[in-house]
Amino acid sequence: MKDILKNFTILYVDDEEMVRKNAVEFLSRVSAKVYQAKDGKEAIALWREHKPDIIITDISMPKLNGIDMASYIRANDKDVQIIIATAHSDTEYLLKAVELQLVKYIIKPITKDKLIGALQQSIKLIDDKSKFNLSLSATCQYNAFEKVIYENSKEIKLTKNELLFLDLLSHYHTRVVKYEEIENAIWAYEGMSQDAIRSLVRGLRKKVPDGAIENVSGIGYRLHTFTD
Repeated sequence: MKDILKNFTILYVDDEEMVRKNAVEFLSRVSAKVYQAKDGKEAIALWREHKPDIIITDISMPKLNGIDMASYIRANDKDVQIIIATAHSDTEYLLKAVELQLVKYIIKPITKDKLIGALQQSIKLIDDKSKFNLSLSATCQYNAFEKVIYENSKEIKLTKNELLFLDLLSHYHTRVVKYEEIENAIWAYEGMSQDAIRSLVRGLRKKVPDGAIENVSGIGYRLHTFTD
């Protein structure tokens, strides 16, 4: 576990100096780098500068609380793993934690075992998510976990059918997806017309890099992934 953590950076946020000091001292021994902040505003500044892999934050803090800080960061960073540590076990906080796709909700007092458990879960999520990233160009990726296209980290909006089609191609990106499979996935009830599939592909090609979607005549479509 400690060897794996050496590859990750952590931002620890807590306004209680002694609690923060003890946690940072422990985390510094097991991770690549630990940054620390005493409130939400300071944490956001450090997140912008260093882009840590994992954030562990208290909820109740001056200037900007942990939930509001996490909301801001999550709106701008889909990948960072966020762990909430608090003395409260309020249902409202728990629901908010789910909405923000937080890794874990730790009830204080914080112990080494609780930290290690949360960090293990974070690392597993980071590893799982990375398997779902397909590069379509040097600057464009499709995240099949979130079902979103990013161009230079900016989300590109897709229609419902574009998303169904792209998700199907990405799932079977090592081969050609047949017309029959496309019809079953998108037009199972009404049937797939040539105009419908051509219109769908024409619209999607405007949103993905040139050459990403190939038509294999008489068979179907294939997604081309990008390699350096």
